[in-house]
Amino acid sequence: PGKDTLFNLPAFCIAMLITALLAFGIKESKRVNNVVVLIKVGVVLLFIAIGVWHVKPVNWQPALPFGFSGVFHGAAIVFFSFIGFDAVTCAAEEVKNPAKDIPRGVIWSLAVCSLMYVVVAAIMTGIVPYLQFAGVDHPVSLALQVAKLDWFAGFVDLGAILGMMTVILVMTYGQTRILFAMSRDGLLPKIFSEVNPKYGTPYKATWLIGTIIALLAGLVPLHTLAELVNIGTLAAFTLIALSVIVLRKREPDLPRKFVCPAVPTIPGLAILFCGFLMTQLSLLTWACFAAWLAIGLVVYFGYSRRNSLLHNPA
Repeated sequence: PGKDTLFNLPAFCIAMLITALLAFGIKESKRVNNVVVLIKVGVVLLFIAIGVWHVKPVNWQPALPFGFSGVFHGAAIVFFSFIGFDAVTCAAEEVKNPAKDIPRGVIWSLAVCSLMYVVVAAIMTGIVPYLQFAGVDHPVSLALQVAKLDWFAGFVDLGAILGMMTVILVMTYGQTRILFAMSRDGLLPKIFSEVNPKYGTPYKATWLIGTIIALLAGLVPLHTLAELVNIGTLAAFTLIALSVIVLRKREPDLPRKFVCPAVPTIPGLAILFCGFLMTQLSLLTWACFAAWLAIGLVVYFGYSRRNSLLHNPA
């Protein structure tokens, strides 16, 4: 604590370990993820059950210490916690009944986790005055230490580590499947859609994405990564919402397993809210996003457009 390093070796090693797990097969990854999620949820529920008795409502005053601007800026940062839910859709081809299971998986996981987020945050700030969380990277265990529950703080730290590992696993899995689909459609070289005959996974795409993630985790500060991930995901959500409106207009009779209701109202609200949250992020984040977008446009117009199977049907 208090010392700066040039490379975060534990973060790099954990990311590479998860990459190896994903490369060896989705069944093995699923088993590990299920076990870790059960442990993580159990720790969160235990924290709620124990911590609620140590809440002091006076710590919730004032309700908005930084005004609505603080709420909006905080929402733009904490959005990082809601990114994993869209990764459920990346498994559509590997789900038995995607028409029913995918929408249910997204909606129920989002609803349950959102409720748990709110409850945990309320208990934490009810135990510890919000100003004491400044610069603390273990807020939940800090709340337990203030409540004189040091014996439980270690379990919470373990749950937090396991929780982050499941996020890395799910997001790495989702990105590799996106690359796989793009490669199969001609938008990226075919190497990304090559499947290992033994394990049935896009192993080359998995190792490439996993290595990039590991290097970013080792070299880039967490708060910078969080903002970069947020702005990229918000931009992607905005384009997806726009695509729903365009496709509903151009292809109204296209077969759809799941139909977004109230178009264009719901996609329009998604565009509005995502755009607003993007405006709350820093100028440095916007500059990095612009550079990354420029690289993506070069790849698209230099390779993807002329090789796209949709653009150039056989």
